[in-house]
Formats: sequence, C-alpha cells, structure tokens
Amino acid sequence: MVDMRIEDARKMVIQASLTILQKGLIVGSWGNISLKIEKDCFAITPSGRNYDKMKLDDIVIINADGKKMMGERTPSSETKMHMAIYAANPRFKAIVHTHSTYATAVAAMRKPIPPLVEDMAHISGGMINVAPYAISGSEELAANAVAAMGDSNAVLLANHGAVSCGKTLEEALTVAELVEKSAQIYCITASMGGGFLLDEKNIKTIRNFYKDHYSKRQAGKEL
Repeated sequence: MVDMRIEDARKMVIQASLTILQKGLIVGSWGNISLKIEKDCFAITPSGRNYDKMKLDDIVIINADGKKMMGERTPSSETKMHMAIYAANPRFKAIVHTHSTYATAVAAMRKPIPPLVEDMAHISGGMINVAPYAISGSEELAANAVAAMGDSNAVLLANHGAVSCGKTLEEALTVAELVEKSAQIYCITASMGGGFLLDEKNIKTIRNFYKDHYSKRQAGKEL
C-alpha cells in the first residue's frame, strides 16, 4: 500500500512540475516541489534536474528529517526549508517553490505584497511577507521562511522567489499562481500611483471563509 502511495505521489509531483514549467513559474531546474505522503514520508524534486526530463525514479523520497529513503538522486537543495515549513504548519501537505517573474521582482525589492484583491486575501489573510535574505539551502533560510509566513499560505524569499503551500498539491499550485498574479497587480498599481488596500475587517472575513468553506469546496469536501 505504501509503495502504491509513493508511486502516486511521484506521478503527482512530476505532473505539478510540468505545470509550473508550462505556466512560466520556473525556468530549467530552478524551484522545487514536495508532497507529504504520510507523517514521516515525503516526495520531493531532485536537485539540478530539468523538469521536462524528470522520470518517476528521479523524485526522491525522504523522511521528516530530510534524509533520503528512496531514489538515487540528491533531494532538492531546499529540503531544509520544506521540512521546516511542514513541521511548523501540520495543515500543509504540499509545497511549491517558484521563481516567477513578478513575485521574484517584488522579493528582490524586499517588499511584501499588499492585500489589494480578494483572492490574495483568501490565501494570505493580509500581506504576503518577505523572509529576510539567506543563502539557498541554509537553515537560516528555512527559519526565516517559517517566521515570515506566519498563518499565510505563502511567503516571498528576499532576492530569490516565492513559496506556496496547501492542504493538497492542487491547492499549493493555485496559491503559486495567485501569488504571481497578486505580485503583478501590485507592480501595475504601484506604477499608476498605488491601489487601495482591503481593510483588516474584510480581510479577516475573507480569510476565514476561505479556510472554513471555500478551500473545502475546491477539494470537493463541501458542497
């Protein structure tokens, strides 16, 4: 049974990898994806392997400490960050790390994405914060990402990219697209004099509705 779940997880990660490649959220082998299979078992993309060339066996199976359990390749260099996020946020079952253009541009400015539109408020509950800069793959980056994310489903990594999380891989992919869209809207409105932010009361209502109902409807768990 576990072997079947591992194979299914590997297939899902490869499909998700092709999705973010096709949508222009990553280039080449940069970025990474992981999926929680069970409490101490995760599937994660390998380091330095182009997404359009990956095969099932390329997806590495690791435990909660980031140690390799199955697979010949080296797990993603951002394994520490993925595992730290899972440990801090047990509700998450999938993480998608992208280097999309607008989100990375905002991260390079080291500015949070403000709550300008409702769909962003659904996933963030306010600003999408920026984690202070740290070298890729470091424990410092992992700690910074966890602290800056808070209760949100996403966080920017200064001068690096974005991290999007979800209770399913489908949700994490949707969050990644919304982060990029929100960053683009922020850049456009900033160039035109700035947009009007949603107020905190409405943001809280929108976020609670997403957590309690809308995300469940997206997953087919609520009518």
